[in-house]
Amino acid sequence: MQHLALPTIRGRGASGNPPNRFERLHVDRSGWVDPDDPAPETILLEDATRTILAKNDSPDVGFSVGLNPYRGCSHGCSYCYARPMHEYLGYSAGLDFETRILVKRKAPQLLRKELSARRWSPQVIGVSGATDAYQPAERRLRITRRCLEVLAEFRNPVAIVTKSYLVTRDIDILQELARHRAIAVVLSVTSLRNDVHRSMEPRASSPARRLGAIRVLADAGIPVGVNVAPVVPGLTDHEMPEILEASADAGATFASYILLRLPHGVKDIFSDWLGRHFPDRRDKVLNRVREMRGGKLYDGDFTLRGRGSGPWADQLRSLFRVHRDRYGLDRRPRLSAEAFRVPAPEPGPQMELF
Repeated sequence: MQHLALPTIRGRGASGNPPNRFERLHVDRSGWVDPDDPAPETILLEDATRTILAKNDSPDVGFSVGLNPYRGCSHGCSYCYARPMHEYLGYSAGLDFETRILVKRKAPQLLRKELSARRWSPQVIGVSGATDAYQPAERRLRITRRCLEVLAEFRNPVAIVTKSYLVTRDIDILQELARHRAIAVVLSVTSLRNDVHRSMEPRASSPARRLGAIRVLADAGIPVGVNVAPVVPGLTDHEMPEILEASADAGATFASYILLRLPHGVKDIFSDWLGRHFPDRRDKVLNRVREMRGGKLYDGDFTLRGRGSGPWADQLRSLFRVHRDRYGLDRRPRLSAEAFRVPAPEPGPQMELF
């Protein structure tokens, strides 16, 4: 495996742009990693998608329909398994993923259209299945909030996964959904160590803020849980009991975990991150991943990719179950679509005349 050995860019998880596996030509943007150059800025691009709900048949995801208002994510998490999705757009899984953000401005209108269609079968919609719907651009654009307003109007159940305290901004809408048992929010917590967080998830909310979000949501009556994800063997796995305890103390009622996933170019990006920030742990982490992936750094099998296999994976699974039960984090809410309705169409220009 190639080790990129590039210098760190403040506020970015990747340090360069590895080649796109679908492109024959590669543009070398090494000027971006010159310490004397300014860090690459985040550029928002228009996404002209005509549909907003994506279907999946992955048995380990937990929902069949997902909604992602953004493609790419400026949180810049070095381990993000969604990075290779940017390659389908002609970009790199590296810096491009966190600096070239495609924005689906028409997402609320498209969502209203799809929920109004006769073919729509009311069911849980997962928000942030690929990239975080509460990444920094959302603070200004408010696209996720407007999508939630549509979901609340239709009373369609939704499950949100995020690393951002910004989710607390939308408590008013979340409480409306909670009245119909139609909302669950999950905060992903990778580590409680600020040194790990700042380099691994440079633009995501701090661990303390994520625990704070759990507390705020729980106090507001919103079903909230924690996802210990990703678990990085040899670096953060020992923190699982502490994360579960802190989350339960904050008000979480359910929990899950996901083992580190390194598909395609993420292998080199994460290996490079380890070499820059934890060089003494790099080989240990990667070797442990191989031991839990049948000798490989990644196994895409749906039954294994989130949990791994072998003695270390079994030990991690047992550790999670023991502490999940100890802290009462087995009360996962059952979301309901019973209250779903199709509201009356909004008045058009002619109707407004009367």
